[in-house]
Formats: sequence, structure tokens, C-alpha cells
Amino acid sequence: MRGIRIGSAFGIPIKLDLTFLLVLPLFAWLIGADVGQLVVVINDLFGSAIDEVPLTTGSMQWVLGAAAAIGLFFCVLLHEFGHSLVAMRYGYEIDSITLWLFGGVASFAEMPEDWRQELTIAVAGPVVSVGLGAVSYVAFLALPTSLDPVKFVVGYLALTNVVLAVFNMLPGFPMDGGRVLRALLARTRPHARATQIAAEVGKVFALLLGLFGLFANLFLVALAFFIYIGASSEAQQTVMKAAFQGVTVRDVMTPRGDLDVVTESTSVAELLERMFTERHTGYPVMRGGRLVGMVTLDDARSVKEVERDAYRVEDVMSDDLTTISPDADAMSAIEQMQKNGVGRLPVVDEAGEFVGLISRSDLVTAFNIIQSRGTLSLGGRERSSLPNAR
Repeated sequence: MRGIRIGSAFGIPIKLDLTFLLVLPLFAWLIGADVGQLVVVINDLFGSAIDEVPLTTGSMQWVLGAAAAIGLFFCVLLHEFGHSLVAMRYGYEIDSITLWLFGGVASFAEMPEDWRQELTIAVAGPVVSVGLGAVSYVAFLALPTSLDPVKFVVGYLALTNVVLAVFNMLPGFPMDGGRVLRALLARTRPHARATQIAAEVGKVFALLLGLFGLFANLFLVALAFFIYIGASSEAQQTVMKAAFQGVTVRDVMTPRGDLDVVTESTSVAELLERMFTERHTGYPVMRGGRLVGMVTLDDARSVKEVERDAYRVEDVMSDDLTTISPDADAMSAIEQMQKNGVGRLPVVDEAGEFVGLISRSDLVTAFNIIQSRGTLSLGGRERSSLPNAR
């Protein structure tokens, strides 16, 4: 998840998504507008006697709303550090922690597949939230009545941290509870199958949450939508990872000898004509048998129609290439394409020689065959018989 980096802790970058800059003042306003009712709830739950009148007079309620909202998101940040620090102890790399519209998310470079590790990592966040709730409650009891504004804020945090922990433990994969469910399912099932089951449960949970949100709070409808999308996305990613286990880039790529290529001197008009007749949307650009760039349909479209005879491929191609080794895992190719926002990768061997090209369509074709056959043995004839549509 992209965002504005604001610092780091324990070697983990901390980022703010733009949606966070919108939701923070919204939360501050909602809390501030509801201070009176929240005081009643806190007094009833904790047996206190906070006087709501001074807290709802003048600008005090808005100050309290801002303080409570900032405190809440700080607790969410600590919740994510709970996940991250436990994961780091197991040797997993954390790309970043980002605060966004729906709280926080820790981005793992690689998700754990050992069910014990995932279980421990998943429960770490809610455990931190419960701990923060307990600390806030002790502070609430210790504060004198002369500090009712502070007492209100820590009382609010004591309540919301426990609610946050309980909500996160609901089986809404990829929420914490959904990951706990997957970990428990993976004790007796393959990781991919456990993910599929947890994702289906998460989708049902998202639908129920969305229906409830229609009558209660539209924010819950939006949250349900992202839970549903997240469950579908991670399930697909996990299934693909399992399907491509043992499959290398060499197994899926189109070898250099079978590739259609262009030269730097090819006009953009001629390039577009070839794209139409050959049904390709990207070509390696060669110079004297060496790869010097890649040119795509988007590159060609950037030239005005009246100028396409005058412009050459060398004028629009990209020479800043992301390459991959033929011995790399096929899943690594998918991850590189996603990271760099490209649809194809040149394949370069250890000697620096261009040996082939792998595209999204190559990977989709291979994945469909794997799903159809249950397994995929890409050797000899089977490998060469895979259609390659770019």
C-alpha cells in the first residue's frame, strides 16, 4: 500500500495513506459531536461520575474529539506493530505499516504458511489492543476527577481498544480472526485449501456486515466491500502460488527464437500495423542481436496519428528494463510485474544474454492448464505447446 512516509520504528517504515488524512478529521468530528453520549456510556460501564457539561461546553468537545481520534489511530498503529514485531521474530520482512481509511495495515514481503506462525502473528495484534485497553482502564481509575477531560479520553481508548480487538477476531478474512481461522484450518489441510475456505467464510461475513451496515452505518458497508475484495484477492494469490510451485520462468516463457521482435528504426505506424496483424501489444527491441528496450501499445499510442510515420520505435521505447532470470520461480515473475506495473518481462540468463520473454498471458495460460489438469509438468513438448498471446 502506497502512502506518505512519516518515519520508522524497529526498522519498519510508517506511512500515511491519503485516505487517512480525510478520515482522521471525520473521526474527530464524530467523536466530538457524540461526547455527551459517550460520557454516559463510559460512566455506566466503568462506574464513574464524569460530568458531561464541562466537556460539551464551547470548543472542549472538539478538542476531546481530536485527542480521542489521534489516540485511537495511535493504538491502531501499535496493534499493527504487534503483528509486525512477532513476524520479524520469525524472520519475515515487513515492508511498511500504513494508516489508512479503515485503520492500519502491515505489509508483509512474504506471508507465513506455517500455521503456528500465522496463528501467533494473527493474535498478536488483538493481544496488543487488549493490553492497551487494560492500561487505559488502569489510567482511567488512577486519574482524579479534576482531570475529567483526560479521564474521558483514556476511558474512550479503554473501551475502543477492547472493541477493536473483539471486532478484529471475527472471522472476516483477511482480518485477524480470518487469519486465525485459516491457521487452524491449515493444521489438517494444505495452505491453499485452508485459504480458500477462510476466504469463503470471509465473503459471507462481508455480506452480512454489509447488510447490517445498510441499516446501521454506511461506513460498515464500505468496510464490508474491502473485506470481500481482500478475501478474494488473497485467496487467488495463494492459489496461484500453490499452482506455480516448482514451475520456473523457463517453463512458461516464450523462447527467444519464437519471439516476434522489432528494431529501433521501425516506424510507430509500422509498429501499430504489426500489432494489429500479429495480435501482440508489446515487442522486444533489438539492435545487432542485443536487447535494447521494450515497446508497448501504450508507447505507440502516445504519438499523435499524423506523426506516426515520422517517429521511430527508439523515440518511444523504454530502455529502463526490469528483467528476470529463467531459473526464477514463475510466481516471482507475477510479483515483479505487479510491483513494476508491467505486463511482460525480458528473461536474461546469468551471462546477460536475452533468452526469452514472459508475459501475463503466458502465466494465465499456464495457470489455467494447471487448474484443468490438477498438476502441470512442463517439459519438452508440453512446454512448447503452450500458446503465447501477447
